[in-house]
Amino acid sequence: MKVAFRADASLQMGSGHIMRCLTLADALKQKGAQCHFFCREHPGHLIEMVRGKGHAVHVLPYEPESLIDRDGPAHAAWLGATQEQDVQACSPTLQELQPDWLIVDHYALDIRWEERLRPFCRRLMVIDDLADRSHQCDLLLDQNLGRKHEDYAGLVPNDCVVVTGPQYALLRPEFAALREVSLKRRDEPHLRNILISMGGVDGPNATSRVLEALRECVLPDDCQLKVVMGPKAPWLQQVRDAASTMLCPTEVLVNVTDMGTLMMSSDLSIGAAGSTSWERCCLGVPSIILVLAENQRLISFELDKAGAAKAISLDESDLDAQLKKLIDRYQISAHLKETSKRAASVCDGIGVERIGSVLFGK
Repeated sequence: MKVAFRADASLQMGSGHIMRCLTLADALKQKGAQCHFFCREHPGHLIEMVRGKGHAVHVLPYEPESLIDRDGPAHAAWLGATQEQDVQACSPTLQELQPDWLIVDHYALDIRWEERLRPFCRRLMVIDDLADRSHQCDLLLDQNLGRKHEDYAGLVPNDCVVVTGPQYALLRPEFAALREVSLKRRDEPHLRNILISMGGVDGPNATSRVLEALRECVLPDDCQLKVVMGPKAPWLQQVRDAASTMLCPTEVLVNVTDMGTLMMSSDLSIGAAGSTSWERCCLGVPSIILVLAENQRLISFELDKAGAAKAISLDESDLDAQLKKLIDRYQISAHLKETSKRAASVCDGIGVERIGSVLFGK
């Protein structure tokens, strides 16, 4: 089976789209599929990472002065080209490949792009989080908590299969493998290890804001912080400088390859309200989640409502006071335990297997 992915990473959009596609591609490759990625060379791209996983990458040129589709999707500026230019760039290779599945994970692409390229694949899948534009596809995945099939009524063909919810979240196998051990260690929880992870890019420098706020919190004497950053995060040096002045031991980790183990060993996570939320839920990690972008509001609202995390907004003036109040509350073992239980009920970590079975026609 041949599978083509159209997804990008950049300093503007972050790394989440590429990372979840890469997780799915790795799983499909293990089952014998040949995977091809079509990626634009944005600042902050992850093309070499994808190649390093053994997948073919077809590089689309980054044209910073290109036009923007004025009547396109809300995130049209993220494409680095018009949809027509993107179609022209992808068409020759896709026509030659004729993949069994073309999988699109991009907020800047919609039905116009899909209709033009659908003749070059057997089936087309869309990965979306927004339910804000029309698609022409055979399968649509929205892995967000609270999302319903009906949210895509009128946006996809009547015969399109729509799958929704964190049970389909595209998590790497390590999270399901660590789930049992992670949940077991939370039987008698204590706040000793705090993990801070705002995504691979952290454009708004939320990590520094969190460290500043934690400096004013009363933390347990044996508490230590671990901060995870991407190698292309623009504020990396500033975060390192801030970490060196913290009152408790604070380590900044870059190019992390064992995120599952780090989460499992954490008693509390402070992170962005993106797709990493499902990783934290799978391992039952109590969380404080920050809304860093408009498209994260649904995730944060639903997780907060479910009691699986506590959400706060980065742009709120009383962020420091809110974080201090929450840190105090998470030092109560009973609260840690209850939040962990609710988080674990949201996602079991085997969504990629479920989606893989659908793609293989089972």
